[in-house]
Amino acid sequence: MQYCLNCRQYQFYPRILCNNCAQSELEWKDVSGKGTIASFTIVARPVSKAYESPYVIALVDLDEGPRMMSSIVDIGDKTVKIGAKVSVAFEQWSEKITMPVFRII
Repeated sequence: MQYCLNCRQYQFYPRILCNNCAQSELEWKDVSGKGTIASFTIVARPVSKAYESPYVIALVDLDEGPRMMSSIVDIGDKTVKIGAKVSVAFEQWSEKITMPVFRII
């Protein structure tokens, strides 16, 4: 994830300047991949045949600070709820595209 060397804040989505202090001293750092569900919705009608429904889209507050939108996958018998702890996983969408998704832990 992008990290500002000036104000020591992580940011998501990547930018050329820090969203917090507007400096350009940014680097990439590994992060924990853990977070908490801040909000979610269950999509019952897919937007196209490429998306099998139902599926869950959530806003995830990462432990390092930034919030990102992603899918919650492999739910099984677990209950999706605000405040649930999640961990990142990666889904291969194509040969060139890998997307971060989250699993409830």
